[in-house]
This record gives sequence, structure tokens and C-alpha cells, in this order.
Amino acid sequence: MSENANANTNGVDTARVFLVVVDDSTEMQKALHFASLRAKNTGGRVALLYVQEPADFQHWLGVEAIMREEAREEGEALLQELSSEVHRLSESFPMVYIREGERAEELFALLDEEKSISIVVLAASADRDSSDPIIQYLTGKGKSRMRIPFTIVPGTLSEEEILALA
Repeated sequence: MSENANANTNGVDTARVFLVVVDDSTEMQKALHFASLRAKNTGGRVALLYVQEPADFQHWLGVEAIMREEAREEGEALLQELSSEVHRLSESFPMVYIREGERAEELFALLDEEKSISIVVLAASADRDSSDPIIQYLTGKGKSRMRIPFTIVPGTLSEEEILALA
């Protein structure tokens, strides 16, 4: 076997990159664990995408700027915490992307720009009454924009079930 099992004959890195869209939901943790374990088991990597929703406070620009900066700092702190968890589970540090805008639009913009991303891992809410905006987008107008597989991890899976599947 060659020295780099993730390189093809042209020397291009072909390791799978599992992208997780980051938020503070409980089910996102399931997607993160699944992606991290799949990356470890397949010689791949994890990428994290944090999308900061635009501030909707346009009365005073100074206040809006402060709100945006605070939201960015919170996002960076969350990404730092999650990066440690990804490293613990997958034994490698993730790639990190921070964007501002509407989550589904920014996800597809990133996929258009970063051809190295090979799988998007999302988690469905375990709550029947909860809506999953990205999943709704994918099953609606976004399905024509899909160029790579999307894996949806049920939010009801236990840690043991995730281990068995990964």
C-alpha cells in the first residue's frame, strides 16, 4: 500500500471531508459524533460550518455592530469547544468555516467553493414539533442544488447506536 492511502495517482488528496453545520442544538451533537467517528474510521476529516444569522437591529449602527461582534465571539467559542471534541473523537483537528447570512444559502455557497467537501452530515430533531430549516430546504427548493450526499442522523439515536453505525 502506498505511503498516503488518501492520495490518488495524481497526488491529489481524496480523503473524505464530512461537513457538520454547527448550532447549539442537542441533535447537532449527534451529527458531530457521527461525522467524527466516520472520519476516524475512513481516514477522513471533519469540517465545521458556523453561520451567523444577520443582525436585525438597524436603528443604530453602533448597536448592530456590537451585536454582530458578540455573536461572532460566541460562534468562535462554540467552534473552539467543538473542535476539541472532534479532535478527541477523530484524532484530527477539523477545518473550520465561519460565515454570515442565511444558513442554507451559506451552506450551498461553501459547497460550491470547497470541492474537497464530500459529505454533509445533519441531524434531524427528535422533537416532532421542531422544524429543521436546512432539511426542509433540502427537501424543497434546495434539492436541485445538491451535488454531494447528505447524511441525516436521527436525533433519537443513542451514543451506542452512533458507534455501531459509524
